[in-house]
Amino acid sequence: MASKRTMRKTKVASRPTSSSSVRSRAIKNGYRSGLEDKTSKQLKECGLEVLYETERYAYRWPSRLSTYTPDFKLPKRGGFFYVETKGLWTVQDRQKCLLVIDQCGIDLRLVFSNANAKLYKGSPTTYAAFCDKHGIPWAHKSIPDDWIRESKDAISNSSTMGSGE
Repeated sequence: MASKRTMRKTKVASRPTSSSSVRSRAIKNGYRSGLEDKTSKQLKECGLEVLYETERYAYRWPSRLSTYTPDFKLPKRGGFFYVETKGLWTVQDRQKCLLVIDQCGIDLRLVFSNANAKLYKGSPTTYAAFCDKHGIPWAHKSIPDDWIRESKDAISNSSTMGSGE
């Protein structure tokens, strides 16, 4: 029979890793958050090339010129779409997202660590509801399979078109 001390050690060992250790591992892998790191692993596991922060877009923030660098670039028919991962989605982030979509005309999609999080304390609106209201595609925790399929189809279509068929 195991002693209480042994049982306690087992329980501590099975705890999930702390967010600070996940973030430091993500930074070590070249990302700014654990969600970005997790998303890159998902793309690799699906056989897609990870194109992380490869693009910069100029946009005007009400009275100044700014730039935006999307997290991930994925192929689609006729071009690319971009995936931005978000844990905390601040009012500035939401404003920037709307300005970039409007001014740059890019296909920007969001992956939230918690799509059911409220915009602010006491808000009736979730991140998901905000995206729905503004027509922004979003996902909870990981890139949806249909987005992955869309990229894989674009890759296979471009390779078959280039083969002279």
